[in-house]
Amino acid sequence: MACAVMGSVKDLEVMKKPTKTRMGIGRFHFSDRYSVFDWGEMPDHIDGKGAALCLMGAYCFERLEEKGIRTHYRGLVDERGRLVRFDELEKSSNIMEFHLVNVYKPKVYVEGGKLKYDYSVYTPKLRNFLIPLEIIYRNGLPEGSSVFKRLEQGLVKLEDLGLDHYPKPGERLVKPIFDVSTKLERSDRYLTWREAQKLTGLTDSEMEGVKAVLLKVNETITEMVAKANLVNEDGKVELAFDDKRRLMVADVVGTLDECRFTYQGLHVSKEIARIYYRQTEWAKQVEQAKQKAKEQGVKDWRKLVKVKPPKLETKLKTLISQMYMAAANEITGKKLFDIPSLAEIMRNFL
Repeated sequence: MACAVMGSVKDLEVMKKPTKTRMGIGRFHFSDRYSVFDWGEMPDHIDGKGAALCLMGAYCFERLEEKGIRTHYRGLVDERGRLVRFDELEKSSNIMEFHLVNVYKPKVYVEGGKLKYDYSVYTPKLRNFLIPLEIIYRNGLPEGSSVFKRLEQGLVKLEDLGLDHYPKPGERLVKPIFDVSTKLERSDRYLTWREAQKLTGLTDSEMEGVKAVLLKVNETITEMVAKANLVNEDGKVELAFDDKRRLMVADVVGTLDECRFTYQGLHVSKEIARIYYRQTEWAKQVEQAKQKAKEQGVKDWRKLVKVKPPKLETKLKTLISQMYMAAANEITGKKLFDIPSLAEIMRNFL
């Protein structure tokens, strides 16, 4: 019997629960909701976004599988309820089916007035689970990249990022940077690779395997979006172990929400909404609340934010909606949305 879990952007339908030793089956129902700054559901919806993300994600998973990269993807659910591959789809779909693994949240406790997390559940013998890390690949450092803020605040050093000079906004990197952060804590925090390995109980060879998969995922997305004349600036990847403790790509990859793409220097991603919100009082309070919660050991930083996020301006919301659908058409090479070309839509952002 299926049960549903609502997320801020997509809903999870559990068709078959995973056990300790066997994977289950889940379905993502991609919605038109959106989220910025880890806030959760924002006050309005972006038409067509859910289906566009679903199709881009499915297309990317299928390209990864062609290259021999294991993923949790099983297929798309069409309008007749059948499980199909992307090429078999006649109309757009917002439902993706995948192998479901266990999610083990680290235990939260307060020590010295600060939140701490116990990761002792993660051992080298554990299998069939989501690795509790979010990994970010960076091919460039566009304006707005968190790297600049972290460098300014002394939270990261140039050598930690493999850089031999202070970067400029818009700079392309000779080789990609891989950043890693926590995934299942109240507020994500960046880790060193050594810390990440210690928390998750990964062996040295598994850690090497993670980095090899990341390189392939990054290369695949770069090739995939180049067909739409997009540049793959950065993106996030989540990984899991299957029931035989083999590495696989999980959640969703290669979409406008998971990645930051640019078209002739213009953002083609959720970054457009982030830019709009960064100018608001709400965003300032979010930043302060996260810092305060960290210092005072407050579990839910959202309670410290006194104002609600405003809605997007109508014209901007329409353009973002069109951008998602046009990007899906052009990245996948299949016109499932009746929308102008991406080049035409992007001209309106100038």
